[in-house]
Amino acid sequence: MQARSPRSLLKTFAPAIVITIIGFVIAYQFVNPAPPGTIVIATGTEEGAYFLFARRYRERLAEAGIELELRNSAGSVENLGLLEDAVDPVDLAFVQGGVAEADSPGLVSLGSLYLEPLWVFYRGEQTVTRLPELLDRRIAIGGEGSGTRAIALTLLEDYAPEHRTDSLFPLGGRAAAQALLNGEVDAAFFVAAPDAPLIQELLYADTLRLMSFARSEAYARRYHFLSAITLPEGVIDFDANIPARDTRLLAPTANLVARSDFHPALVSLVLQAASRVHGGGDLFVAPGTFPAPRYLDLDLDEDARRYYEHGPPFLQRYLPFWAASLVDRLKIMLVPLLTLLIPLFKIMPPAYRWQVRKKIYRWYRELQALDIVHPEAETAVHLDECLVQLDRIEDEVRKVEVPLSYADELYDLRLHLGLVRDRLQGARARLGG
Repeated sequence: MQARSPRSLLKTFAPAIVITIIGFVIAYQFVNPAPPGTIVIATGTEEGAYFLFARRYRERLAEAGIELELRNSAGSVENLGLLEDAVDPVDLAFVQGGVAEADSPGLVSLGSLYLEPLWVFYRGEQTVTRLPELLDRRIAIGGEGSGTRAIALTLLEDYAPEHRTDSLFPLGGRAAAQALLNGEVDAAFFVAAPDAPLIQELLYADTLRLMSFARSEAYARRYHFLSAITLPEGVIDFDANIPARDTRLLAPTANLVARSDFHPALVSLVLQAASRVHGGGDLFVAPGTFPAPRYLDLDLDEDARRYYEHGPPFLQRYLPFWAASLVDRLKIMLVPLLTLLIPLFKIMPPAYRWQVRKKIYRWYRELQALDIVHPEAETAVHLDECLVQLDRIEDEVRKVEVPLSYADELYDLRLHLGLVRDRLQGARARLGG
């Protein structure tokens, strides 16, 4: 006799196991796929702030085991095209405020990241405070596909819709800066963070001056994606007093845009990286201002909205990203666990008891057939046949294995077998022969 029969346990619990497995298989069809290990972000040129910040993002995401691949571009307009590319799209992109169309299908915003000032550097001794004063000069307005070009054309067309295109040069980034320093153009537009290497270089150039927008507040009122900001005197370099005076600038925000099918688990992870990179503030905003769900051209992603309202998901606060993602994905598996396992385990103990007792009680049908009411009225041959059948039953019963908790019922069966044997043998003895 043994504590438990493995075959009995398997036979009893096999249906529950099969039903549970089927339930898990069905539920697994609704589990979100695992987040990809590599995501791609469109950054702009290597001289710009987008590229600089993307490298910092890559370091933060690498800590969670996610590889961030950087793809250079001409700027915001091209970045939008890369997001919508049907053949080889990127997952994320930095996009300048005011560039994206509000009804762009398949794209969502993850938030604004920082104020991205518009810098207009020019040559000459005469102070320039209004854009019309530059209309008769050669101007680098940014390369094709850049956000700089988009905002420059928007502002210039306010004054000269029919402006001569031969005075506007499609140069941006390093090429525009070099042309300005060499005297090949008289002014150049740039949209970049103050700590962008290219902007730092131009701020220190002796032959260049930085335009202060006299009507910055008016621009901000007219174009909702622009903010009027001030670059305080000396804030770049106290010793060199750069800039030499308070300078009024215009600034769109840099936005982080994603495809609408961007994995939900990565939204929070990317925004946590953005908070670490941009959350400390800069020359224009206080710490904690960005990232933010404001100044957006596109609809805010729902997972991003939850992040701004409640912070990182609970599991990501206490578990490594891979573990938090796995648990979050598999939580739907609790449905079959609760709806199948709990009722099944309530049913299984009675089913198991019935399965064990069935080994014992099945012999009582044959035992009742041998328990003759008046054995004295039977023939000796018939009684001998009954005793042979009883011997067979006893042999079979000796092979029965049940848990110790059911041993009393097995021994009761043996006692009953003995009782019937005594009656049959007594009747056979009285018949003689």
